[in-house]
Amino acid sequence: MRSPVVPLLLAQLATGAAAANIALAGCESKCGDVDVPYPFGTTYGCHRTGFKVTCDRSYQPPRLFLQSDGPEVLAISIRNSTVRVRATAWSFAAGNNSDARVRVLPTNLRPYVLSAARNSLVLVGCGFQAAARTATTPSRPGAAAATFGSCAPSCSADEEQKLRRGGCHGVGCCESPIPTGLTSFRVQFSWQEKNATAPRPAWVALGASVLTVEQEWWRDRDNVFAVKMSLLSSGNAAGLVIPAVLDWTLNKSSCAAAAKRSDYGCVSRNSECLNSTSSAYGYVCRCNDGYDGNPYVSDGCQGPRTHVGSGVYFAMGFGIGMSLLLLVLASIFATKRLKIRRARKKREYFFKQNHGLLLRQLVDKDIAEKMIFSLEELEKATNMFDDARILGGGGHGTVYKGILSNQHVVAIKKSIVVIQKEIDEFINEVAILSQINHRNVVKLFGCCLETEVPLLVYEFIPNGTLYAHLHVEGSQKSLPWKDRLRIAFEVACSLAYLHSAASTSVVHRDIKTSNILLDDRLTAKVSDFGASRGIAIDQSGVTTGVQGTHGYMDPEYYHTRRLTDKSDVYSYGVMLVELLTRKKPSMYLSPEGVSLVAHFVMLLNQDKLSEILDEQIMEEGEEKPKQVAAIAAMCLRLKGEDRPTMRYVEMRLQGLQSSDIYISGMEEQMGDLNGQTYQGGDARVGDSYSSRQYSIEAEILLSASLQR
Repeated sequence: MRSPVVPLLLAQLATGAAAANIALAGCESKCGDVDVPYPFGTTYGCHRTGFKVTCDRSYQPPRLFLQSDGPEVLAISIRNSTVRVRATAWSFAAGNNSDARVRVLPTNLRPYVLSAARNSLVLVGCGFQAAARTATTPSRPGAAAATFGSCAPSCSADEEQKLRRGGCHGVGCCESPIPTGLTSFRVQFSWQEKNATAPRPAWVALGASVLTVEQEWWRDRDNVFAVKMSLLSSGNAAGLVIPAVLDWTLNKSSCAAAAKRSDYGCVSRNSECLNSTSSAYGYVCRCNDGYDGNPYVSDGCQGPRTHVGSGVYFAMGFGIGMSLLLLVLASIFATKRLKIRRARKKREYFFKQNHGLLLRQLVDKDIAEKMIFSLEELEKATNMFDDARILGGGGHGTVYKGILSNQHVVAIKKSIVVIQKEIDEFINEVAILSQINHRNVVKLFGCCLETEVPLLVYEFIPNGTLYAHLHVEGSQKSLPWKDRLRIAFEVACSLAYLHSAASTSVVHRDIKTSNILLDDRLTAKVSDFGASRGIAIDQSGVTTGVQGTHGYMDPEYYHTRRLTDKSDVYSYGVMLVELLTRKKPSMYLSPEGVSLVAHFVMLLNQDKLSEILDEQIMEEGEEKPKQVAAIAAMCLRLKGEDRPTMRYVEMRLQGLQSSDIYISGMEEQMGDLNGQTYQGGDARVGDSYSSRQYSIEAEILLSASLQR
């Protein structure tokens, strides 16, 4: 029997609480999902001086910003006198020893300071010693700068597990408390010599990142993991919403002084004035105990809460006790059913969130039925994603070895983080890759959309990466020249196919030796399409955020953010240089202090290529390594329009594979290379090397004879 006491009491309590006004009459009180309480406001007359916010409706949903050029506002708390904003990550290039000033807030945001009690300073990267100190300000011109944070994070390959799974305790990341009243600070970097530290993993880019983070949010290890992986792999965390907390006061007066002013802010009845004890100096207002609402507007503090007698409490306790007893009895029968239903609803929610129905529409129905795996099946295949099943990983995710119920061995990729705006692009990527069928591209078997982070299922390639086979330790011999040339040709075949053989051109965007897998016959398989983009056949390129790996990334794409298939051509050229020299593009610095690509082109121009080529291939390959070097130089031209197509590179390498085919005029074209300069980017490697010096018909005839 249901007791009438509980609903009666709830109704009585509900009458004692009225909705409090949070904004002035006629003023906007909400922007998107964020409440806008007074003293904040979006229009003239709706806010106090210094508390203007801008509601930008060009976003869906609309977004709120402090002033017009301040950070994005995530939440405003009247009770705590705080604003939760979207933090910025500042990136610094390796070798930058300047004393950099980091301005946390624009100078015109006077009521706000970074909350010392609610934030931490975080540094991400490796290979440096960093010291953060307070910056002098116009209000404190004679104050001495004080160091408040210092650390030297490490990124040794021996600590890779800690680098991926650990917190922010010195391996790839460190944190420090911040002082009171901070609006800007200075950071001094001291970069260590490259031989002074242990080698770092290949996916970790050079550089350092500095950011301020809300402590409560930072305690979540998943958030630490997402930020570390994004910044360590690319130095870019623009897709993540990282919060920081600002303290504010109405002005820098005390309560006693403010009460005498005409603009005194505590206008609601049942409110009181408090001298701020936060990082911001001044006064704030609070509703009295027992009242809730906004003390900065008339009648904003509502209440008090209704007091009830002891008899009502007894009746309420009896009613609650009976209700709990019924719930316990019912839960015995319902718990199992509820768990099953909850798990099913969760899977359905994630399936819908990840556009599973849209995926079924994008690809052929028969293909879709075979492509979509259940979460239960993949959990069994990986023994619940056991760490012992990890094959490797990078900036885009972790790869596990899985054994399906039919005993088929697969590789299952679990993405690090899913950014909401990229979910549609992810679905488009799966739809494209599901239709790619090439012997030198790792085959995508399907995906699982029943988790918050979608899972991809690829064919299993047992023999590791080209990077591991190329960079062997000690006196062990590396890959022979014949295999290196064949692998280069196979990768060129796959890229030519991706760029031109499908209805939608696919740009890989992260070609490097660690993304080239080798099967048991050392056949090359291009993998890791986490950064790939599809480009419609009637478009020459797309403008997008920068992704890729330091040392392999196309400089033109990096500076213009314009992605074309020629970006892959540049990365492929870097890979050729790595095959020819056995030197690591992300780590190499010449005695003159230049990168591997710049040093390679400089020696090629000076006809001193033998100084950098791997001795093993000079003995095995005779003159062919120099001919491949000329092809690499074409791919490394600074202007994308001057680089050849991958179809042209494929045909050149096919000719080199046969000992009976000799590339006519190579010596003359090598002579022309002496006129090319790396810095200018205007030189040509022989007119006959130009990707536009042959007809479309000739290319089709030649490519038709190539092996697939």
